[in-house]
Amino acid sequence: MGHPTWVVRFIRRIFPSRFFVAKATRVSFIGRFFDHWLFNGDNLMFLPDDRSVRRVEVNEPIEMPEEVVLPSQVVDHFIEQANYHWVMDFCLCRSATGCEDYPIELGCLFLGQTAMDINPELGHPVTREEALAHVRRCREAGLVHFVGRNKLDTVWLGIGPGRKLMTVCHCCPCCCLWRVLPHVSERIEAKVTRMPGVTVSVTERCVGCGACTEDVCFMEAIRIEDGRAVISDRCRGCGRCVTGCPHQAIDLTIEGSASVGRAIERIERFVDLE
Repeated sequence: MGHPTWVVRFIRRIFPSRFFVAKATRVSFIGRFFDHWLFNGDNLMFLPDDRSVRRVEVNEPIEMPEEVVLPSQVVDHFIEQANYHWVMDFCLCRSATGCEDYPIELGCLFLGQTAMDINPELGHPVTREEALAHVRRCREAGLVHFVGRNKLDTVWLGIGPGRKLMTVCHCCPCCCLWRVLPHVSERIEAKVTRMPGVTVSVTERCVGCGACTEDVCFMEAIRIEDGRAVISDRCRGCGRCVTGCPHQAIDLTIEGSASVGRAIERIERFVDLE
């Protein structure tokens, strides 16, 4: 069995210090230590909010059940493939910060054999159907999927091996641990990517109102410059700026079903869900 519940209580207590620790990783030897301890072997990506896909460029026939390309198809694929499914009874990030805007009870979904070693006081195993229903509720609540192999979860949960664990986190813009990304070392930041084939662009409809810059972007990748929104290369394509724009002035495009396939292939290189 994984770590006892007192470990979780301790993490909740120190959670507010996450930005201080993140900035410390920019010091070379500290960054190397944290990279090895908490992020070694990681490969993670943000999946855009399905609602943010305003235009979809389809370059080939879609082999997946839906008639349009949706980022959530990546999550649904792995739920169908996995033999083990585990849902946390709470979100550690939102419970640690007392989130008032998003449901605290919608916790991470873990897939793979290693998930079965999580302390049963923290969550419970679910069926494929229950897992699919859980991620749908998360999307309906406005949460963004963050998926892949994440050593940090094996450390705080006290489980392993990491290769047999896939994290499906459901992130809010206000409390998520990964808001630290703009502050960590480049080595750690590079382990978190956007979904392949995703492009986010500002259109001529932008009036420079600034709504997209107000606690919306995880990466602090969008700013107002000369009366117009500008998106930097740090963008991870979560789509929050798209859904939050009152003028529908930001477009998110996906390069057809091949993008879903490439996302799946990348994750499969790092996790074994059988």
